[in-house]
Amino acid sequence: MIIKNGNVFQEDGNYKVTDLYIENGRLVASEEEVTDKTELDASGLKVLPGLVDIHSHGAVRHDFSDADVDGLKVILQYERSQGVTSYCPTSMTLPKEELLKIFQTAKDVDQDETCARIVGINMEGPFLDPAKKGAHVEGYIRKPDIEFFRECNEAAGGLIKLVTLAPNMEGAEEFIRELHNETVISIGHTAADYDCAAQAMKQGAVHVTHLYNAMNPMGHREPGVIGAAADNEDCMVELIGDGIHIHPATVRNTFRLFGDSRVILISDSMMATGMENGKYELGGQEVTMKDRKATLADGTIAGSATCLFDCMKSVISMGVPEREAILAATANPAKSIGIFDEVGSLTPGKRADIVLADEELNIVKVL
Repeated sequence: MIIKNGNVFQEDGNYKVTDLYIENGRLVASEEEVTDKTELDASGLKVLPGLVDIHSHGAVRHDFSDADVDGLKVILQYERSQGVTSYCPTSMTLPKEELLKIFQTAKDVDQDETCARIVGINMEGPFLDPAKKGAHVEGYIRKPDIEFFRECNEAAGGLIKLVTLAPNMEGAEEFIRELHNETVISIGHTAADYDCAAQAMKQGAVHVTHLYNAMNPMGHREPGVIGAAADNEDCMVELIGDGIHIHPATVRNTFRLFGDSRVILISDSMMATGMENGKYELGGQEVTMKDRKATLADGTIAGSATCLFDCMKSVISMGVPEREAILAATANPAKSIGIFDEVGSLTPGKRADIVLADEELNIVKVL
């Protein structure tokens, strides 16, 4: 296939009117390499890489933690329809026996061309700080445990690409030293101070789970995890862009502080995403969703009810430059979990995961 005359998003964040050539599901450099010469005219359309959501619990009344392969496939189909072509289903804090069943489903689910592709698993919990548990069940939280993680990763077929860790918990240092070359260790759900977080980053935990949420705020005398992340040029930070979790001014300033290569937009979506107002669940707890805001009974925000594509559009509406928002939803998450050689931009050799959108970034077609 040849996509003609589209305004193609480039790796440097600019657009260029050019043609794309696809052969066997991959982008190639020239028309000579294409067997099927079918043309798709993309005149007047923006051509984007498929989005990469590395932190999402579910959508359309299904949750990864349901341990249901059929439900997981429904999630993957919804995500692709919303422009997300690479996806990391994300677990909650649950007993080990349940997590083993959950992770098995990511290995067993039938993925076809209608689905977003599972490119890894995000293990959010149970190695958290009870003081910053958020929507996680405190009774299932446990100290960082190397063998626990490895057992889970074996059940997942080695798919766990990301694990959240509270560095102020007993056993965290050993966990980071032992595992930072096996998976991406992300600091999150923690009351850790600056020194604790900075030390964890030196040891290899160079990722932060949903910056600002479930951690201490950045103070002028106590900069905490946020300040430590800003100081470490190797550290990448997740940002929920739904317009509910974080004030627009904070979103704008985060991009200014971290630049266009270290912010990763995530949805942190849960099963209410794509649904009407009502009662749902997250991690075994009842959640009420009203007008895209999902909360526990005590008012705690419990994930988002917004897909990543809409999160990306939301931060653009807040004043973040379009190029930075798109990079934060494509190239940056792909780089963060080591899959940028396959996805995250529209360059020859990569998968032909493509979203066609109009000038206002309304999706026209997902290829």
